[in-house]
Amino acid sequence: MAGVKDRWRPIDRKPTASLISDQLREAIMSGDLAQGAQVGEAQLAERLGVSRGPLREAMQRLVQEGLLHSIPHRGLFVVELSDEDVEDIYTARMAVESAAVLSILRRDDADRVADRLDKAVAKMSGAAERGDTQALSRSDLAFHELLVSESGSVRLQRMASTLLLETRMCMAALPHRYVVPGDLVTEHVEIVRAIRERDRDRAMKVIDEHMGDAVGRLSIPAAEPADA
Repeated sequence: MAGVKDRWRPIDRKPTASLISDQLREAIMSGDLAQGAQVGEAQLAERLGVSRGPLREAMQRLVQEGLLHSIPHRGLFVVELSDEDVEDIYTARMAVESAAVLSILRRDDADRVADRLDKAVAKMSGAAERGDTQALSRSDLAFHELLVSESGSVRLQRMASTLLLETRMCMAALPHRYVVPGDLVTEHVEIVRAIRERDRDRAMKVIDEHMGDAVGRLSIPAAEPADA
């Protein structure tokens, strides 16, 4: 199967749709299952060592999440994210994360949240200094996951979860466009500073610029081949 690497492992516990969907989701997010790849039921069931019943249920979960899509008479495929999709993902993220910041700024413990976010930025900075791009991408997403979590809104967290999955897919597909370590860390430092200073307008501006910069990094110019 195209895009599948050796990190696939049989599920040796009692197979459930939840366990299977977790592994499939991780494979899609990391790029082990490449965008556009067909997900063959029989081959996948054999590879994971599971029966087809829970596998079908797991695959349908990912269809509902928008990570897989069905083509009639052909089967299930990993979604392919276009430049328009990338822009849409970050537009949605801007709305969700702006709402999360506004919620944080309305509370009395914004300094505590800023302290926690500072620790997340420190991990990003360390990864950037080491040149560890994988650790940098993980700590980047962890920062944004923490930011939304600190809003206290279950619904914002639910929306952010899907959007961050799709963001990981973008990063896996276009790693050469994602990595701008110095700028990336500085952008996150500015977000935390705005929260600590309770500067609502500055926070909204920085998040807007941050998401816009990400779209610019991850979008492929029309004149450039996709595999350049």
